[in-house]
Amino acid sequence: MTEHLLDRSTYPTVVITGASKGVGEACAILFAQSFPDGVNIVVVARNVAGLHEIKNKLQAYPQCNVLMVTGDVSINSCCRHMIQQAVSYFGKIDVLVNNAGLHHRGDFEKREPDELASMVDVNLKAPIYLTALALPYMPSNKKSAIIMVGSLAGRAPLQGAAVYSATKSGLRAFTYALADEFIARKIKVAVVSPGPIHTSFIMDEIDHVEDIVYSQPMSTAEQVAQAILELTQNNKTEIAMPWLSGVLTTVSYLFPKVRRGTRPMLYKIGAKNKNKYRQ
Repeated sequence: MTEHLLDRSTYPTVVITGASKGVGEACAILFAQSFPDGVNIVVVARNVAGLHEIKNKLQAYPQCNVLMVTGDVSINSCCRHMIQQAVSYFGKIDVLVNNAGLHHRGDFEKREPDELASMVDVNLKAPIYLTALALPYMPSNKKSAIIMVGSLAGRAPLQGAAVYSATKSGLRAFTYALADEFIARKIKVAVVSPGPIHTSFIMDEIDHVEDIVYSQPMSTAEQVAQAILELTQNNKTEIAMPWLSGVLTTVSYLFPKVRRGTRPMLYKIGAKNKNKYRQ
């Protein structure tokens, strides 16, 4: 038992939150595929059934050691348990993917205060807290990385998603500040900022998602996972995707009048695209 644990400790260890479906699931599979010589993957989520499904899929990669941890990232004690379990089983953490997200959609005044607070807890507090917990167990080398899953809404605020935009904007600011802070430690910190992703996160709630969201090209979970993997290996601090949407969010942030002026047109495009997705 001890000998096997030592063998596993030589492999890179990747911790992925929100790993039971969507981008998290795609990340787990991609990382398993990308380390043919051996990798330890810790999949974290609240959905026990989903965790078992992803564990079964990862069994196709015999060089991949899988640890399932059930827990809610909005609860501090659960976060501590996740990190302790990862370190207990594998000895260290090389990559932390802060992917878990929550979005209660709709106008600010129509949401309950507790719903608004829960978005802050999951989308912003949890990545900060998990990063602080994981740091003591991350080697100071170029293979260590902390990747945040942000959003284009964090680059340009979106009405109907005020708190969600705020959490993703805060996560992006946290990333850029930490990236500079950790240069000497050689730990990579970066953020992927995707637009709409074709997952249950928005497709299961299509009637409640703002039309403007569908005005942008849709990425797949696999494309976002690929960007996350690339960020662990390149020298970029952020990947905004699709590329053109990233440019447009920069323009709309710098020039609010442009954002407000183009909004009616984008809502029309989004409503048309939404109907296509329904069909």
